[in-house]
Amino acid sequence: MSTEGGTKAVIAALLANTGIAISKFIAFAITGSTSMLSEAIHSVADSLNQVLLLIGGNRSRRAADDHYQFGYGRVRYIYGFMVAIVLFMVGGIYSLYEGWHKWSHPEPVTDYWVAIGVLTIAIVLETLSFRTAIVEANKVRGERSFAKFVRDARQPELPVILLEDFGALIGLVFALIGVGAAVVTGDGRWDGMGAMAIGSLLIVIAVILVREMAGMLIGEGALPEEYAAVKTALESAPLVERVIHLRTLHVGPDALLVGAKIAITQSQTAEDIARGIDEAERLLRIAVPSAQYVFLEPDFDKGK
Repeated sequence: MSTEGGTKAVIAALLANTGIAISKFIAFAITGSTSMLSEAIHSVADSLNQVLLLIGGNRSRRAADDHYQFGYGRVRYIYGFMVAIVLFMVGGIYSLYEGWHKWSHPEPVTDYWVAIGVLTIAIVLETLSFRTAIVEANKVRGERSFAKFVRDARQPELPVILLEDFGALIGLVFALIGVGAAVVTGDGRWDGMGAMAIGSLLIVIAVILVREMAGMLIGEGALPEEYAAVKTALESAPLVERVIHLRTLHVGPDALLVGAKIAITQSQTAEDIARGIDEAERLLRIAVPSAQYVFLEPDFDKGK
């Protein structure tokens, strides 16, 4: 569900941003607004990011082989990290540069009604895209706040789209303020300030994404509720007296590796232990379907 929802949100964002980028470039050509150019570059970066997420999702579905024995699930994290870099370099740095240039060499905004019209339409389209991302995130985030969902998510697509769409909406407001202030005051530096505000916002979002994607690449364990469900499922198996220690690792967004040492009674035969381990694995996978790789080590409970 989370992967399908993420893909739906990515496609919705891609369609919205492609149309928005084209309209912003046309508006920039007519008005000469630097804020509009920054917004157009922002939309191009967002569109490229969505393409990268779709490519990453497609490549991650390759079957495991001898070289990558736990599959290609982490490819999605790599492409999510690339998205953060693109947003930082193409969106943030370029917008700061353009804004500073306009501040240093201010020019009046002409045909401002075109810019305002395009920005208003873009806000509507971005709102629809953001709404799709929120709806899909609500299906999987449970009781978490959106901020905690972004921190805890193991699937990169939805957090990326949520942050991108949120940043896009705030950026559009900055652009409207910059263009509007430049028109009212006749001072083109306001347009440059709008562009620099957009660039600063994109850099902040990019830094957040880099931090989250880096954590996924390093290798995050199961969420606390997943960890508890794994332990409860194992200890519910007839063979298992208790879990001595437990380690988990996401080898992909939807694939969890579980390694555990389990305490068993000393009266068990080898055949009973084998059957008991199979039953413990079955119960675990029912409780936590993402537990694709399970390694259980039986041992006597030396703590007693």
